[in-house]
Formats: sequence, structure tokens, C-alpha cells
Amino acid sequence: MCRPVHHEVEFDATARTVYDAYLDSRRHARFTGQAAQMSRREGGRFTAGDGYISGYNLDLVPGRRIVQAWRASEWPEGAYSVLSLVLRPKGKRTQLIVDHVGIPDAFRDGVDKGWYEFYWEPMKKFLGMKESATPAKKKPRM
Repeated sequence: MCRPVHHEVEFDATARTVYDAYLDSRRHARFTGQAAQMSRREGGRFTAGDGYISGYNLDLVPGRRIVQAWRASEWPEGAYSVLSLVLRPKGKRTQLIVDHVGIPDAFRDGVDKGWYEFYWEPMKKFLGMKESATPAKKKPRM
């Protein structure tokens, strides 16, 4: 396995709002522009990116932490990584600390770039938009 992906991203939203945007199926689909079925319970399964991403929740602390077993459909069969999202309130803003480990070597750079392109930048825009607006649809390839 390769070196981990580490990001620190700030959002103009509360930690609970960022948490909910990621784990709520409807909101997740709206900011990514892709179908998503997100579980809000530990052990619950999820899919995102029109089924390109799948996995299950390992640990959930509302408004504070999301840990998932995570994989892309093109990865070798049975290969899972571990994604950790830690939310730190900073006034009315939130710092998101992302650590993604266990990514197969051949996919590491795509995952690293993909988080910004398909998640962090669209989520920043989504959280700044009115609830009725919908971002443009893009296909993820991480």
C-alpha cells in the first residue's frame, strides 16, 4: 500500500452541517451531482458516485467524526481502505481533517485529487448555496 492521503479543509458551515451534508443521501447526491445511498448507522453500508464508491461505516460520532471502510469499483476485488473524517469547529466554520489509508498504490494519486475535485470544492459551493440549487453533474474517477 502507498502513503496515506491527508487533507485539511475549511468550510463556512458548522461541524454538524458538514457531517450531515456528507452522511445524508439527498445532500450528498446534490453536492456531488451523483446518486448516493448513505447510512447513518455504524456498520451501515453506503454507495456514492453512482455506485462507483462503496463501503460501510466503522465509527460515527455526529458532528465530530466519520470513519468508513471505503473502496472504488475499479479496485482489486476485496480491497478496502479506511477513511477518517474528523470535524473541528472553528467558530462558525469547520476544519475537516481527512486521513485516507490503505489505498492501492495505482489509485492513490487519483483519490488524492478526486477528494478535492468531487468532494471538497463542490461541498464548499453547496454549503454556500440555497437548498434549492443543484451543482452540475460530473463522473468521479478516483
